[in-house]
Amino acid sequence: MSMPKRAEALLLDALGTLVALEPPAPRLRAELAARFGLAISAAEAERAIAAEIAYYRAHLDEGRDRAALAGLRDRCTEALRGALPRSPDLDLIEAAALRDALLTSLRFVPFADARPALVAARAAGRRLVVVSNWDVSLHGVLEGLGLAALVDGILTSAEAGSRKPAAGIFERALELAGTTAARAVHAGDSVEEDVAGALAAGIEPVLVSRDGTPGPQGVRTIAVLTELFR
Repeated sequence: MSMPKRAEALLLDALGTLVALEPPAPRLRAELAARFGLAISAAEAERAIAAEIAYYRAHLDEGRDRAALAGLRDRCTEALRGALPRSPDLDLIEAAALRDALLTSLRFVPFADARPALVAARAAGRRLVVVSNWDVSLHGVLEGLGLAALVDGILTSAEAGSRKPAAGIFERALELAGTTAARAVHAGDSVEEDVAGALAAGIEPVLVSRDGTPGPQGVRTIAVLTELFR
């Protein structure tokens, strides 16, 4: 089943839907060793990255502009430092250097179906808006991956002042798309954020379940984005 003909706009989540985060812990471990000669175990790297990600997820909406984003990244770096094994070598690493190592460890890649799906949606005349719980750096991420030019708008929760599943961010996205809830579809990989949020905003949801896990009853579930147009 393809997108409803009435749908003028397709709203899309970012992480888990359009892009994936490559496993950052092995990259962090390699960066710390290469830059500072700091050796940590795989488990220690996993714990440190988990702490940083947890802090980021709780505070990502603070990154609403370039200056605020810099401050957020500094605080995320300190969350990472606090979760690493204590050592004199770690204490000698300057904050800016550790932040650069962290950012280098966070590498996003597009899913193989992302570009074909966006191209197909544009060919079908749909307006495309990315709606994501992310800081303002999402614009640069999607631009660097060659996806920004394929969409009509990118809206982050940091910019909207509202994060999914709240209706506010979806309402802002509909404004960007120039359409109404009844004429839009939202695709995302989270039942709690994407499906529940879209339904609360009166938008038809599509769950992107890349591992094949069934979605809620009555919610269309797809494994790859290109299924939207079959």
